[in-house]
Amino acid sequence: MPITYTNRKGTTYYLCRGITKTGKPRYYFARKPKGEPVERIPEGWKISESVNGIVSLVRDRPAQILPEEVAAVEAAVRWHPKSRNYRVSVKHDRIEVYELVGPDAESLISALAQQGLGTPGLADRIRAEIERYGQFTPVLRFILADAEQRTFRAERWCYLGSIDDWIDVGPTGPVNRLTRQIVPRLGTDAFFELY
Repeated sequence: MPITYTNRKGTTYYLCRGITKTGKPRYYFARKPKGEPVERIPEGWKISESVNGIVSLVRDRPAQILPEEVAAVEAAVRWHPKSRNYRVSVKHDRIEVYELVGPDAESLISALAQQGLGTPGLADRIRAEIERYGQFTPVLRFILADAEQRTFRAERWCYLGSIDDWIDVGPTGPVNRLTRQIVPRLGTDAFFELY
């Protein structure tokens, strides 16, 4: 039985194997089985789904981030007034916060209601569609600076045309302290004053 994975958008992908020009196996996910279907995940690999629903096979290496550190960031995001606009992702040595691209559900619902286009159940359908198909971009990340002390440094994405890169936003410290200071500023002008 080929390995399949259904992402958050409800799309099912099949794990397939091809061969590189050098003769090495290359694994990828496709909507329809292509090449040689794979019935077992290769040793040392695992299935990963990105915040935007992209499915891939990644190396299964030990995470440097502790579960309680991820929980601290997720809790801070849940307390944000517009928490539906944010997602948290863990990479090898960092925790990233992603922000919804474009208008959020509440803004769309309000705009439609002002135009007299609100219908019963529309608000719930809009929220569900954005939850399923919304695209997110990274805006904040907490990078493990010292594994023994469990200190992190925070960076935010800078949108100045001459920079367009990650910039440090303060001193290092425990992730729970940094999240309390920075996450409430997401989506506000105060976030862009961090540097």
